[in-house]
Amino acid sequence: MNKIREVIRLRLSNQAGIRQIASACGIGRTTASEYVARIEAAGLSWPSAGDLSDEEQKEALFPVDLTSVKARPEPDWSAVRKELSRKGVTLMLLWKEYKHVCPDGFSYSRYTRRYHQWLKTTDCRMLQIHKSGERLYVDWAGQTLRIVDSETGEISQAYVFVTAMGVSQHLFAKVCASMDARNWLDAHVRAFEFYGALPGIVVPDNAKTAVEKACRYEPTLNPSYTDMARFYGIAVVPARVRKPRDKAKVENGVQQVERWILAPLRDRTFFSIDEANEALKPLLDEINDKVMKGPGLSRRQLFEEEDLPAMRALPSTRYAYAEFKKAKVAPDYHIEVDGHLYSVPFTLVGKQVDVRIGVGTVEVFLGGKRVAAHLRSLSRRKPSTEDSHMPEGHKAQAEWTPERFVRWAGTTGPNTAALVEALLSGKVNAAHGFRMCFGIMSLAQKYESKRMEAACGKANALGAFSYHSVKSILEKNLDGAPEQPSLMPLPSHENIRGGNYYTGANPCDN
Repeated sequence: MNKIREVIRLRLSNQAGIRQIASACGIGRTTASEYVARIEAAGLSWPSAGDLSDEEQKEALFPVDLTSVKARPEPDWSAVRKELSRKGVTLMLLWKEYKHVCPDGFSYSRYTRRYHQWLKTTDCRMLQIHKSGERLYVDWAGQTLRIVDSETGEISQAYVFVTAMGVSQHLFAKVCASMDARNWLDAHVRAFEFYGALPGIVVPDNAKTAVEKACRYEPTLNPSYTDMARFYGIAVVPARVRKPRDKAKVENGVQQVERWILAPLRDRTFFSIDEANEALKPLLDEINDKVMKGPGLSRRQLFEEEDLPAMRALPSTRYAYAEFKKAKVAPDYHIEVDGHLYSVPFTLVGKQVDVRIGVGTVEVFLGGKRVAAHLRSLSRRKPSTEDSHMPEGHKAQAEWTPERFVRWAGTTGPNTAALVEALLSGKVNAAHGFRMCFGIMSLAQKYESKRMEAACGKANALGAFSYHSVKSILEKNLDGAPEQPSLMPLPSHENIRGGNYYTGANPCDN
């Protein structure tokens, strides 16, 4: 993942705060704040900044020389903490207001560092402050449901995906056939559609479908998960390893689902995933409609009053699952995906590219910019090649067809045309004979038409339909050699077996 690109997207598209950006990108808050300052200094805007390549983004940010100002006045940190609890308020905003009042005050990095130092000395334990509509916590339940194949009687286990909103604790649950990446992402899509809106942040644990490489400071997200987050414009901030408090909301949600849904269904036998999901829905509604003691409202009521108004609308289209792989561009300027070849610009030969494999499309990226796109094909025979990806010399060859080769050969003579037809008809794919036809054309440029016709006539008579045969005849001057007399028939002799011997007739019967 390109961290600068992700910081730019989160800041300009999502208006994410420093802490969110640092968590989502696995970088320090100091680094995140510096990136944000450089973004603002460069005057970048969305979505034009997303169209820049990695190098262009880097050049836009880092030529700027941000100078720090020595700190003087001390902010009221308790007031800063109180302001941070309000929706939409970030440390960057508070720092800007502070600098407006105190131009000689702290730099942003020192401002944030002093605030966190004050926070550590003030609180023994930092509480999680949830903002309306901001976070959606996701996880798998520990318990499973039994699914019986109605034809074979085979029993398999189905898994339950659970989500919980940060403020309202509004729950969603879905039964899935497995915990693979496809089901994981599909369950996210269904959850977004269940809520009817999008959160700002999704908080998963460190499962392989979410995080490729777990790390407290710099987790590496699954590329497909990152792709889904980019599609919906959300940030993914994985919980820390062995820190259940980071996702306490969904831990409680899982407990509620296991207690009030999976336990009542424990002895039921389901014959499909759809049947299990239908049985789950009314029990889920009961949980969400139950009035909670603290707020005196149900999860659904609290969601509609607090979370939903602060969430973003869903896009008009649904995310389509895609897989990612890295590929090296071969000398023939093609890459291979599932046995099929797709072209890329020939200037990228030898470079490593990122490939997004969708349901119906294959897209190729280099440095974050798309360089090629094809309709997906499952054929292993004919490659997908765009003329714009070819060198000029290859484009000319690609315009040749079997009919055009035969017409050209006819201008030399009937023998040459017959040889070219034989070259093309003898191949499973006519294109396989194109190279030999180009060889015949090169010979025609070197030798006069009369000799070419004679050489092709001899090759046709001998059944030697190849470029090398015609070339050998011309080089050895065999095109002008007289025809060999036909062989004389063998004389009749009693020791010579006749044709009747091989056709099954018994000569002794005569």
